[in-house]
Amino acid sequence: MSSRPALEDRIAGAPISWGVCEVAGWGYQLAPERVLTEMRAVGLSATEFGPDGFLPDDPASKAAVLANHGLAAVGGFVPVVLHDDRHDPLADVDRVLDGFVAAGANVLVLAAATGLAGYDERPALDEVAWKRVFDNLDRLVEHAATRGVQACLHPHVGTVVESSDDVARILDGSAVPLCLDTGHLLIGGTDPAALAREATDRIVHTHLKDVDQTWATRVQRGEATYSAAVAAGMYRPLGKGDVDIAGIVRTLETHGYAGWYVLEQDTVLTGDPEGEGPVQDVRASVAYLRGIG
Repeated sequence: MSSRPALEDRIAGAPISWGVCEVAGWGYQLAPERVLTEMRAVGLSATEFGPDGFLPDDPASKAAVLANHGLAAVGGFVPVVLHDDRHDPLADVDRVLDGFVAAGANVLVLAAATGLAGYDERPALDEVAWKRVFDNLDRLVEHAATRGVQACLHPHVGTVVESSDDVARILDGSAVPLCLDTGHLLIGGTDPAALAREATDRIVHTHLKDVDQTWATRVQRGEATYSAAVAAGMYRPLGKGDVDIAGIVRTLETHGYAGWYVLEQDTVLTGDPEGEGPVQDVRASVAYLRGIG
């Protein structure tokens, strides 16, 4: 008999759903007090940390802020440069892990950062650089495990690991577990439902996004930048876009997935929102996910 928590107890939030992002100039940034209070108001019991500066840098203070809002810490998204022989990512990751450990968070979501600003362009890597990516990923997974944290890789638009070919390289060349981000995978050209079926044993963490396929196609064709598409509403509440969210969740659950489902629908705010603001879409997504049988 499975001892994993029920699906409804594994739904978490992420500040990016409220427009809080690490990219300079992304948009209006809501205060942590509002974001964390609204997370609890829609019934979420846990969250990813969000970008640097959203929560206090001091590990104990970071943990205290979440505890004061009744939220458990899931972990967080950490972009690191993995392909450059002039940069060792281990020290950067180790500093981040101090906050994870203090808050009781156990999932480190790595992205293979380009070293460039934002997510609108990326370099091409040669075979030597790819080997460095594989080696660094395996090394970081092993190191995080010594501190009680599960590291995984997040294929992400505008990073070194974006396309379906990139994802295939990672699966073949590295043992790193995956964060299944349904939006970034789709935009990068990978069918997230197929990956959920074919690589279930590699998936330890999930970011759920629904996507307007028309905007995703424009990004794929270079007709719109990622950030412009997000600002235009490329991400939709769960069940309102073109991703088979229900099918993906059922596939994972059938195969014994016990990880988090993080509601992470990137949005861009132009100012202090009138009315409810982003929490309206988060509430709708929570209700949809809880209704998946």
